[in-house]
Amino acid sequence: MSAGWKAPMTKFVTDAYAWIEYLNGSEKGDKFGEILEDNSNEIFTAASTTAEVISKFLRANKDIKIALTAINNMSILVSITQDIGFLAGQIHFEAKKKNKEFGMLDSFVAATAQKINAKILSGDEHFKNFKDAVFI
Repeated sequence: MSAGWKAPMTKFVTDAYAWIEYLNGSEKGDKFGEILEDNSNEIFTAASTTAEVISKFLRANKDIKIALTAINNMSILVSITQDIGFLAGQIHFEAKKKNKEFGMLDSFVAATAQKINAKILSGDEHFKNFKDAVFI
């Protein structure tokens, strides 16, 4: 290996499940933390995921600033574009055929991952039929 050689980065789009586990300090959250701290990984969060995390924090009566700070400081936020929205609609349509419980917000995670050529990082069983899903 030459001195300038760098290992290729692995891109991950993190869903709400992973963020919530991490912020709660669970065992699965610790696995996400290892991925977060690995400098050969690049972590992204779909903007729609922020809504899901904030809702969960509010329902648990937790400080949303903690969640927002973590998401903003530890990942790259990906805005919802028309392309991502279109792709999310297609993904949602197809996924609902296999899993009636598959949600629209999960579709945005999958569409964001597809758009930026990344893996989905989750622990949510809704992603079990996605070949690029990595489970914590």
